[in-house]
Amino acid sequence: MRIDDRNPVSGNAESRSTKGLAFCAGLLVGSLLGSATATWSVREGLLMAAIVILAVIVFLVLKRHQTSDERLAVERRNLSTAVNNIPQGLVLYDASARIIICNRPYIEMFGLSPDVAKPGCTMQRLIAHRQETGSFDGDVDEFCNAIIRNVALGKATRQLTEAPGGRAIEIVNKPLPLGGWVATIEDITERTRADEKIAHMAHYDALTDLPNRVLFRERLEQALKAIRPGGQLAVMYIDIDEFKSVNDALGHQIGDELLKAIAGRLRACVKETDVAARLGGDEFAVIQTAIRSHTETMQLLAAIYQAIREPIDCSGHLITTDASIGIAVAPSDGIDLDQLLRNADLALYGAKSDGRRTYRFFEAGMDARAKARRSLELELRQAIADGGFELHYQPLLHLEDSKVSCCEALLRWRHPERGTISPADFIPVAEETGLINDLGHWVLNTACREAVNWPDHVHVAVNVSPIQFKSQTLALNVATALAASGLSASRLELEITEAVLIRDDEAALDILHQLRELGVRIALDDFGTGYSSLSYLQRFPFDKIKIDRAFIKDLAGAGASSTIVQAVVNIAAASDMTTTAEGVETEQQRNMLRILGCTEMQGYLFSRPVPATDIRKLLSSYRERAASVA
Repeated sequence: MRIDDRNPVSGNAESRSTKGLAFCAGLLVGSLLGSATATWSVREGLLMAAIVILAVIVFLVLKRHQTSDERLAVERRNLSTAVNNIPQGLVLYDASARIIICNRPYIEMFGLSPDVAKPGCTMQRLIAHRQETGSFDGDVDEFCNAIIRNVALGKATRQLTEAPGGRAIEIVNKPLPLGGWVATIEDITERTRADEKIAHMAHYDALTDLPNRVLFRERLEQALKAIRPGGQLAVMYIDIDEFKSVNDALGHQIGDELLKAIAGRLRACVKETDVAARLGGDEFAVIQTAIRSHTETMQLLAAIYQAIREPIDCSGHLITTDASIGIAVAPSDGIDLDQLLRNADLALYGAKSDGRRTYRFFEAGMDARAKARRSLELELRQAIADGGFELHYQPLLHLEDSKVSCCEALLRWRHPERGTISPADFIPVAEETGLINDLGHWVLNTACREAVNWPDHVHVAVNVSPIQFKSQTLALNVATALAASGLSASRLELEITEAVLIRDDEAALDILHQLRELGVRIALDDFGTGYSSLSYLQRFPFDKIKIDRAFIKDLAGAGASSTIVQAVVNIAAASDMTTTAEGVETEQQRNMLRILGCTEMQGYLFSRPVPATDIRKLLSSYRERAASVA
């Protein structure tokens, strides 16, 4: 192979000068031989001149060939340097499949011998040498014949192979117009790794390394197609309850640690053929395949709950979590991917609606209930914007002197079309959507403004939702409401339930102490139900305990209600707390409560919850009656 870059003008000039000298020499020799009368001395001079000219001609010819050879050698060295310093391997074959050029990167890439991989070597011998060195494990003749056949047809070929050390190699064979072909060989290991990383990032969650929503859908689609007659699969949507509270209270770093720990536990719960995925935020999902019975799904559910509920240590914070889970089963709940996911989502919605920390299987009526709930949410938002709520107040009566000592503020929603909507229907929706914070803020400010107009000894009680209680601004909101209304802090009672304390009692106790420093009173509502624990009474000095109506209803019966009420009253008295009995409806209940030493009563026996105008009249009449008695 030769590359000629000589100057054509210079070459022509050299040729013309050489020819000119030869012509002159010819003339001198001709003159010498043709001149018979010339003296010997003259002929001798002419002969010497001719010899000199001929010597110059020979010198120029030899010089020209030497320059050409040197130039050719330089060109070959430059070509060799260029070919051996490209990053790709390169082999140039002639029409008979013999090597014309084989560069050093190709030899080094496969660990070959330069004595074999050199010009003149056949393709079969080269590939056989690769087989000997361990970089080729196929059939040599079949491989070579396939490439030669494609090249003869003018077709380029591309193969992926593996070089020693596990490197990925791409070989492209491209036919040349005048016969033969060029093979380029590239190490694509890093590119392959980068492509694999990008593909992994596109299908796996960056935080937990679980399959993401995209891969989850792909796996579910494959699993649905693979269901055999009589077979089943289950889709579980999993929401981590109150994860936002952890994030808000402890920071995103702790929240991320918690999610990674939960992901690891979910991964450990499922079989190799199942799928555990993170869909985003605190939402996870599981595909349980090859189900033979309902029992298998229940066993997996139990394992998931046990794993999630086990306390998790996140940088020194011991966090207890729980989950709401919705389950849809194929093919009974749908064989279409989107329909099955929608039904699992509806089941999850049902679990949340039923108080969270539980699971629900999809049922046919869930769709209608979900639509009604979503409609209620939209109307609730509109009512908050339009001021569609009002407060009613139910008085609490001191059992010793029958005077009104406090009034509890109770939220009421008069819907323009549905009429009065029960708090039991809209408060859970408000808590789930976070709207309870706006509602609670409004209730607190409105109740404080109203209570300023009451007698100084009458307190106002406001319920605080567990969702509100998790807010870092609760104490600030209370202080702002008191300052704006002018109500004395000692006249405000905040009622909380045990649900506030059970999730994160240390953080809850901190907020209770903040509220206590403001001077407000704290009441423990619905005592005796749910997660009741006497340890709460020891860890925080509540001002009041409200005994749940379930114990008051059976107070006169043969059961243990009276004994329980007596015990609560004694515990409260020992800690200088007052007690309020809820749901008092008969004189017999009131008399028994007075005998048992209960401090206050609240119930229909004295008054139902009434609007603000009516509570003012009631308090005014009691004030006038007290004045007349005095």
